[in-house]
Amino acid sequence: MNDQVMVALPAPATAKAAADRFTGDVWVDGITGGAGPGTATLATVRFSPGARTAWHRHANGQTLHVTAGQGIVQSRDGNTIVMRPGDTVYTPPGVWHWHGATPDCFMAHLALSVAGGDVDWGEHVGADEYTTAARHGEAGRSSR
Repeated sequence: MNDQVMVALPAPATAKAAADRFTGDVWVDGITGGAGPGTATLATVRFSPGARTAWHRHANGQTLHVTAGQGIVQSRDGNTIVMRPGDTVYTPPGVWHWHGATPDCFMAHLALSVAGGDVDWGEHVGADEYTTAARHGEAGRSSR
């Protein structure tokens, strides 16, 4: 007989994202911080229009799944993806990137990564850098 039992994992209250890691109003609902080796961290992250992360990279990569609104994710090499509800974007381990809402729309996504993987945080995404990415996203909308 297996001695392991299911457990309900407590979730922390909604938290305002840290200003040193985000620009604009961003809220995080932690779903799980991982329950053991090889497990995942999962959170719902909600961005107000124009809000975004700072540049960052995950030691074990990150997967984003958009649940509402419209967003942008961009890597340092300029690769820019416009995200809409139902879209899933994977960023490989060690790739510097940022993500956030478009200028005129809220956006919510699930953020998934392997528990225990370090996240390195860099500088904030500047207004010009964000505007350029958003314009790129505008141009790409008609192609979908």
